[in-house]
Amino acid sequence: MGAVGLNGATAKAKDPSERLRLSTLGWARWTPVQIAAAGIHTVGGLGLILGNSKRVANDSGSRANTIAKTVLTVAAMGATGYSGYLGSKIGKHAGHGGAGATEPSGDAPKELASAQKQLAVVQWVTPALTGVLVVLGAEQGEQQRGLRGLLDV
Repeated sequence: MGAVGLNGATAKAKDPSERLRLSTLGWARWTPVQIAAAGIHTVGGLGLILGNSKRVANDSGSRANTIAKTVLTVAAMGATGYSGYLGSKIGKHAGHGGAGATEPSGDAPKELASAQKQLAVVQWVTPALTGVLVVLGAEQGEQQRGLRGLLDV
């Protein structure tokens, strides 16, 4: 929603000086929700690991999946944090305006243009990583079914 909806919508603002300001305001309002979601995901994930600790310890497939999901979760949280850092840098220069939230104007200061160009890439890292997490979660659910679950119609 943020990369497509919020950043896309703010790029349509008639006044270029409003584009960065509005995007920064929108992301600032979203940040507490994002932090809460990451916290809830972490608590839930730890609960699942504890609840399935025997299976994770004894089944190499479950263990590998759990390790991969943990690494990807940490990477997604890191990408989210870095996006926030870049967003704060962009927010400090919001008065300069821009072609869009992640597209610098031709006269943008170097620091602003650099942050915008980086954010143009990083804003897609978190959804990509979380998409892989969804697939790994489904795989882990199927691992619990065993061979009999695959043969049941």
